[in-house]
Amino acid sequence: MIDIKLLTFITVAKTKNFTRAGDTLNITQPAVSQHIKALEEYYNVKLLYKNGKEMELTEEGTLLFKYALELDRLSKMIKLELENKSAIMKKYYVGATLTIGGYVLPNIIGKYRKVHENIDIILHVENTEAIIKKLFNGEINMGIIEGPFDKSLVKHKKYRDDELVLAFSPLHPFARRSSISIDEVLQDKLILREKGSGTRKVFENRLLASGYKLEDMNIYMEIGSIMALISLVESNLGCTIISKEAIKSYLKDRRLKTIPIKDFEIYREFNFIYLGDLNKNFINKFIEFCEMV
Repeated sequence: MIDIKLLTFITVAKTKNFTRAGDTLNITQPAVSQHIKALEEYYNVKLLYKNGKEMELTEEGTLLFKYALELDRLSKMIKLELENKSAIMKKYYVGATLTIGGYVLPNIIGKYRKVHENIDIILHVENTEAIIKKLFNGEINMGIIEGPFDKSLVKHKKYRDDELVLAFSPLHPFARRSSISIDEVLQDKLILREKGSGTRKVFENRLLASGYKLEDMNIYMEIGSIMALISLVESNLGCTIISKEAIKSYLKDRRLKTIPIKDFEIYREFNFIYLGDLNKNFINKFIEFCEMV
């Protein structure tokens, strides 16, 4: 584990308050102050300053915060790797965005478990931003995410392409059409994923690249759950832009329909993301397995 003083500093930086940091760590406010003072004396710099009722990082504090987070992440990953070294049942944590975690990975993990009976994969399913945050916090060993992200921040490998399609109920007026324009789509009641999701970001980027403004969208609802979104569209409350992967069974059962948008194809990448070389053996083998299935 990292030094308690660094952990205190990380907590203060996140909560912006000595009292809240103490409550989070279950230590007193004077103890928090002592830890910060000890760090400032050791590094001979000012790490924090008061801005109204909140504590803000100085330039030096921002630099220490960056390295302290990395130390905390490495500490968690080292602990997991050492535990797995001697354990009969090894455990790894994989983060996935909602489409991948809900419709792609479950089948793959099931097959992986049959081949590697001594390995447990704990799946975390959240949106792209949350998965990247978990990776940097040391909460997961690797992630599989959809859509755009800052590739300079992490190691990454493309998994495959995914197509986003227009989906709607068989009772929707679009169901009588063989194709449709993006202008007509934007004027309809759009039920979209929440901001921060890979699906939403890809669609928005495609619109901007085609000369549209985000304000051109007639957003009827924003939904964090894919299942809830699909249910709303199936109930003919609006249309959506969604991964074709997520609605395969609905298209097969004719509970949803899709038609092409004229001159407006939408594709995105699924990418594996990870940091450093810890647990690299598992990461490489899991990536290879995913690519073979």
